[in-house]
Amino acid sequence: MAIDRRGLAEFLRGRREALQPEDVGLPRGERRRTSGLRREEAAALSHMSTDYYARLEQERGPQPSDQMVAAMAQGLHLSLGERDHLFALAGHTPPPRGAESDHVSPGMLRIFDRLQDTPAEVVTELGETLRQSALGIALVGNLTRLQGADRSIGYRWFTEPSTRQLYDPDDHEFLSRLWVSGLREIASLRGPGSRAARYVELLLSRSEEFGLLWERHEVGLRPPGTKRFIHPELGRLDLSCQTLVDPEQSHALLVYTAAPGSESQEKLRLLSVIGAQRFTPESDAVGVAEHPDT
Repeated sequence: MAIDRRGLAEFLRGRREALQPEDVGLPRGERRRTSGLRREEAAALSHMSTDYYARLEQERGPQPSDQMVAAMAQGLHLSLGERDHLFALAGHTPPPRGAESDHVSPGMLRIFDRLQDTPAEVVTELGETLRQSALGIALVGNLTRLQGADRSIGYRWFTEPSTRQLYDPDDHEFLSRLWVSGLREIASLRGPGSRAARYVELLLSRSEEFGLLWERHEVGLRPPGTKRFIHPELGRLDLSCQTLVDPEQSHALLVYTAAPGSESQEKLRLLSVIGAQRFTPESDAVGVAEHPDT
């Protein structure tokens, strides 16, 4: 497919100008003259340089890669239909929709963008973290940097021992069973050749513990309403997890809160002060995400 430079430029410009700062979690400021987002804001949301983004709107520059198009579609909060149109304009085949898609819906992003004062994350059905709030990163590390199978909490749980450090040791045995139960349900639902099925094959070859639990054929496990996290500086935090599910994309928005007046609520306040400073580039991929049913 050939790139439609004029169509791409006009579509990007139109979508950028239609968005307001508050639509994407940005402050409006007092001296804003732009009707919508500024180019530098759209570029930052798309994780690319302002110059690169500007050249696309000016019908210049190289053909953007699939990864760049996906980043712009997410940064501009496009719907699935708009995302597919953007891919076609850029000369690429749109990625598949559904369970294995990483494109977070605009509605879910609008809610997520308003949750910067509490730990929150958007995850796939396999526990792959797609978005994290600042407090979410401070709680468990930056999980969006992970690649391949390591993106999945169910995979990391059995292959990276450090992953378990962020959960109360008394919960480890149940959580092991929970991850296996959830993965079995998803692999059965999605079938051979799915990402879930590939994770099962990898884990059977890498983890004896996973293999023993897999042989139980245990399904239907569900998590308790309270998650007991272990923070290296603050100790244990008992947090309630509320879940909002996008059935079309099989994504879930997880929001963690503490009971009013509790010790954990005070620790969340301290966590906002500590921030994510303790997570170095070498250690910030240790943390744990959640399966949508967890």
